[in-house]
Amino acid sequence: MRLLITGGAGFIGSNFIHYMLKHYPSYLLINVDALTYAGNPDNLSAIEQSKRYTFVHADINDRLKLEPLFREGLDAVINFAAESHVDRSIKEPDIFVKSNVLGTQTLLDLSKQYSVSKFVQVSTDEVYGTLGDTGLFTEDTPLAPNSPYSASKAGADLLVRSYHETFGLNVNITRCSNNYGPYQFPEKLIPLMIHRALKNLSLPVYGNGLHVRDWLYVEDHCSAIDLVLHKGVSGEVYNIGGRNERNNLQVVRTILETLGKPESLIAFVEDRLGHDRRYAIDADKIRRELGWEPRHNYESGIKATIDWYIRNEQWTNDCLTGAYQTKQ
Repeated sequence: MRLLITGGAGFIGSNFIHYMLKHYPSYLLINVDALTYAGNPDNLSAIEQSKRYTFVHADINDRLKLEPLFREGLDAVINFAAESHVDRSIKEPDIFVKSNVLGTQTLLDLSKQYSVSKFVQVSTDEVYGTLGDTGLFTEDTPLAPNSPYSASKAGADLLVRSYHETFGLNVNITRCSNNYGPYQFPEKLIPLMIHRALKNLSLPVYGNGLHVRDWLYVEDHCSAIDLVLHKGVSGEVYNIGGRNERNNLQVVRTILETLGKPESLIAFVEDRLGHDRRYAIDADKIRRELGWEPRHNYESGIKATIDWYIRNEQWTNDCLTGAYQTKQ
C-alpha cells in the first residue's frame, strides 16, 4: 500500500509512521507536514533514510503541492494534520479554522478527485464537549464542542461525513481520548510536568486540578488506527479510549512520585477559559467490531513515558528553545 500521512512530524503522526514501518515492511509512506512549531524533524530522524519513507514539506491547504502526490496514486490518506493546543486556539482561532477545517476539505476534495480508496480522519473526544461525574462518550453522543480547537475538529468531522454521504468516499473518523507518550510537544500536560519536575521548577496546574481525562498511550492509539485503516466499515466513527480516567492532579502527583520530587512544586494557576470538566470514552465499538485491545495500562504507560523523557531530555530542551526548527 501507498499511504499519505499528513501531520506526520507531529506527536501522534510520527508515532504512527514508526509503528507502520515496523509492522508493514512492504508499505510506502509519504509524510506531508508544514513543520509548524509542533512539527519536529527529530521525531523521524531514525527512519529518514528509509527507502519506504518520503517527506514532503507542504501545508495541507496547498493544493498545488499536494496534487502531484495524489496523481501518482494513493491507497489511503490518514489525516493527523491539525492545530491541537486549546490554549493557542483561544488566542488565534482563525489559524485553527484554516488548518483543521479548510485543510481537511482540500484533502477530501483531492481524495475524491483521484479515487483514493480510504480516508481516515483522526479526530478527538473533545468534539463531544464535556461530561458530568458519570457517563461515557459514545459514537452517538451529539457534538457539542466548547473551544475553538474542538469546534474546528468537529467541523472537519462533519465535512468528512458529508464526503461519504454525498460522494460515496470511503471514510472513517476516529475520536481518541488524551494521548501521551514519546515525542509529545512539551506544552502538553505530561511532558511539560516531567520537564519542569526534572528541573525542579514549579508545576502549573489549572484551577483545582480536578479536570478528568481518559489517558491513552500513543502506541495503543496507533494500533487502533491501523485496524480502522484496514478493517473499518465505510462511513463509521470509532471511539478510541484507554479507560484510564485520572484527574490532572493525580497525573502530576504520579510524575512527582516517580521522579522523587516534592508536591510543593505544584502551583495552582488561573483556570483555562471554557475548560471542559471531564472526558471519558466508551471504546466498546472498536473492541467489539474490530478486535482492538490496548496493550498498556496507565501505570505501565506513564512509566514508559517518564523513562523516555528522562533519556531524551535534549529533545525536550530543543523543543523549548526552538533549536529543532533550525533543522527544518
